[in-house]
Amino acid sequence: MHPTDSGGLVSLIATVAVVAGLLGVLVPMLPGLVLCWAGVAVWAAFGGHGATGWAVGIAATVVLALGLVAKYLVPGRNLKRAGVSNLTLLLGGLCGIVGFFVVPVVGLVLGFVLGVFLVELARRRNGGRAWQATLHALKAAGVSTLIELGTALLITVIWLAGVWLG
Repeated sequence: MHPTDSGGLVSLIATVAVVAGLLGVLVPMLPGLVLCWAGVAVWAAFGGHGATGWAVGIAATVVLALGLVAKYLVPGRNLKRAGVSNLTLLLGGLCGIVGFFVVPVVGLVLGFVLGVFLVELARRRNGGRAWQATLHALKAAGVSTLIELGTALLITVIWLAGVWLG
């Protein structure tokens, strides 16, 4: 046991961060992926696991980087094809944040949907086309969340393998 890991304190902190990160991927306004990675990074750097800790930390960092790139590129490419602008997403996101505080629990989603729809309605002047753009934005948000969840789960599996090996 490493001197800084008194009684498994580092492992406990890492476990709490990883679990909070996994839940945070699904809970709006929590940096789930970063929390998950940070828990693994703390375990790897301060847990006294030597080469295993370093390998786990590096692997988790690579997975984090790839996941973040995919999280933004994949949905963004699909939105560009559908003609949904970045301004629409920005304004929809701002409406989502306002909605989060106005209507607890579901306000983020409701505000985002309403914001995207209203911006697209103003842009396209056609309710049907605005709704189609809103559906594309919702699909993109769902794909982004799935990519983030998959990334967080992969980081967790890497960490658990390190715990088991180490």
